[in-house]
Amino acid sequence: MKIVLQRVSRASVEVENNIAGSIKKGYVVLIGFGENDNKSKVEKMVDKIQKLRIFPDENGKTNLSIGDVGGDLLIISQFTLYADCKKNRPSFSNAANPELAEELYDYFIEYSDGKFNKISCGIFGAAMKLELVNEGPFTVILED
Repeated sequence: MKIVLQRVSRASVEVENNIAGSIKKGYVVLIGFGENDNKSKVEKMVDKIQKLRIFPDENGKTNLSIGDVGGDLLIISQFTLYADCKKNRPSFSNAANPELAEELYDYFIEYSDGKFNKISCGIFGAAMKLELVNEGPFTVILED
């Protein structure tokens, strides 16, 4: 599993000219699944995101979690995180097959429910347009 996590002041995702999801302060979670990922790894990653302290406190130190600031999640499936770009045309052979990826994406959303202020999502497999304001900018990569 690979995640690009971006701290944002707001974000939205559009599918076919309609807003599929939007959040205010929180994280955009771009998530890709590999062929060896499973529900246990999903739980571990969601718990990590919940505990990660990358919001500034009153002194400007990155010391607060998403729960401390009442932040939201915008979860977007992104198999392209598994792109192997050794050649000019990316290969995605290390990405999970679509059935497994969709199952794990749905479980990521289900397991996250109730752990964050608000959860919003893109649509698995859809062509999406993502708009966000990255605070900091602050972006981290999480892998399992």
